[in-house]
Amino acid sequence: MKCPHCSQQIGGHNCPSCNAEVLEEGLFCHRCGLKLEKGESLPKTSEKEEDMDFSQRILCSDGTCIGVVNDQGFCKVCGKPYTGNPK
Repeated sequence: MKCPHCSQQIGGHNCPSCNAEVLEEGLFCHRCGLKLEKGESLPKTSEKEEDMDFSQRILCSDGTCIGVVNDQGFCKVCGKPYTGNPK
């Protein structure tokens, strides 16, 4: 991977999810958003995520947020508590 400013070679690797070239020290893939773990070659999904029924999820009650509500009643994206009614 080359630096866009000075064209010097920078260390990098490919994202295990979308195969985009990402910086070696990057925390997330700039193309698909996958959280990158050091030394991990494939993304890990828990059994809970694999068995998730998307029809049972509760969407955030803030009308502008795209998140879903966690088991504690808070949005996973914006952190607001679920009020029961989308605004």
